[in-house]
Amino acid sequence: MLGGDVFAQDAWRQLEGRSIGIITNQSGVTSSGESIVDVAMRNPAISVKALYAPEHGLRGDRPAGAYVPSYTDPRTGLPVYSLYGATRHPTAEMLEGVDVLLFDIQDVGSRAYTYISTMAYAMQGAAEHGKTFWVLDRPNPVGGVNVEGPVLDPRFSSFIGLYPIAMRHGMTIGELARMFNDAFGIGAPLHVVPMRGWTRATIWPQTNLSWIRTSPNMPTWETTFVYLCTGLIANAGVNNGVGTSAPFFYAGTFGLDGDAYAAALSKRPQAGVAFPSASWSPSSGFGKIARWPACAWTSPIRVRSCP
Repeated sequence: MLGGDVFAQDAWRQLEGRSIGIITNQSGVTSSGESIVDVAMRNPAISVKALYAPEHGLRGDRPAGAYVPSYTDPRTGLPVYSLYGATRHPTAEMLEGVDVLLFDIQDVGSRAYTYISTMAYAMQGAAEHGKTFWVLDRPNPVGGVNVEGPVLDPRFSSFIGLYPIAMRHGMTIGELARMFNDAFGIGAPLHVVPMRGWTRATIWPQTNLSWIRTSPNMPTWETTFVYLCTGLIANAGVNNGVGTSAPFFYAGTFGLDGDAYAAALSKRPQAGVAFPSASWSPSSGFGKIARWPACAWTSPIRVRSCP
């Protein structure tokens, strides 16, 4: 059971008679696929005052890095305040009339994914303005056992990496909230609604939940694994497949000898991973023709080969 399922079943009773604002997007659904906004709004004991949108917007239809405006949602009639627009911190005006901020967004297990930074900034806003902060816990799609990759140097803190945690952090969104609050001194009044039945060794397909595209370039649960490896390489002038049907499954640049690179990578023993070379022309991003290794990723559940 997701934290949202537990909330819908009985945890909502702790919010009876209180006004809430919901930070969410298209991924904030129960296991049956119902939006957490709809769950809260149909409950007469709860008053939903506002919605808050992260990067990519409330419906997840805006490209990476695109400005997200504030507006009135035509379906619910609620104000939607952007947390990826003129400000990334909720202001006093945006929180007016709200007692509790409730966060329900699916994370992907990477330090660089901006939704966890949005959560941290919203927690800071809650602490500053005297609001309670609720997190509906969700699975880490890449599991909670392995913690891998470099830990962020605090000198390079940014919106794509606020705190010194590993690239593959191994935590659920609720565990991250507790860590941000306690270890990094946010100090918000925090309440995490835990899942039921999840174990640390569980990866996404073992949850039997449907994957909802968490952002435009995260179309499948398998993408969460390769994103850990190729998500940031565009900053080094390497195209990571954004602009193809398989974002983050590719890595290369114009003029690269893909055959030689693939052969070099294949000499390194990486269980479950292969590196064939590939050529493609991205429909967006930089470069016209590139040649580099793609991947064929093997999991205990299935084998997925890149197109």
